Amino acid sequence: MSVPDQELVERARAGDDGAFRALVERYESQVAGTVIGMLGPGPDAEEVGQDAFVRFYESMHRFRGEASVGTYVTRIAINLAINASKRRQRDRWRFWSRDRDEDPAPDPVIDGRDTVDQADRDQLVREAVQQLKPDHRAVVLLRMIEGYSTRETAEVLEIPEGTVLSRLSRGMTNLKAILQASVTDEDGMQ
Repeated sequence: MSVPDQELVERARAGDDGAFRALVERYESQVAGTVIGMLGPGPDAEEVGQDAFVRFYESMHRFRGEASVGTYVTRIAINLAINASKRRQRDRWRFWSRDRDEDPAPDPVIDGRDTVDQADRDQLVREAVQQLKPDHRAVVLLRMIEGYSTRETAEVLEIPEGTVLSRLSRGMTNLKAILQASVTDEDGMQ
C-alpha cells in the first residue's frame, strides 16, 4: 500500500532520505511537465526541476499540509520557472543588443498546413505558450495543459480564482493570436 504524503513528509523531516526520495519519485513527472511547459525542454528546465525539489527539501519544516505536496512543490517549480523565464528574457535582449544594432531574429515558425502532423502541432503550441507573459503562461499551462481546475490553479499560484479566470482569458486570447500569426505564411495566406 502507498504511504500517504504527509507521513512521508514527517519521515523526511526526521531525516529519512528514502521518504524524501519517495516524494521526489511521486512528483517528479508532474514538476517536469510543469517546468517544461513553462520553459520548454532543455538544461534550464532540468535545473529548475531539480531546484524545485531542493527548495522543497529546504522548506519542508514550513510545510503545514494545507495544500497537497503536489500543489506545494508545483508552486515552487512555477515560481522558479517564472524567475528563469525573466532571466532568460533579460539575457536574450542584453546579449542581442551588444551583438547587433538590428531587431532580434524572429522565433522559428512551423508551417500550419494540414500536412503538419500532431507532433508538429504540439510543438507549435508549446512554442506559442512560451511567448506568453509568465503570469499568463502559468495559468494557461496549469488550466489547459495540465488540467487543473480553476480552484486548484488559484491554490497553486496563490491568487484569487477571479484572477485565474482573467489571466486565462487574456492568455488564451494572446495564444490564439500567436498561433494564427505562426500558421500564416509569408504571403499572408492561411
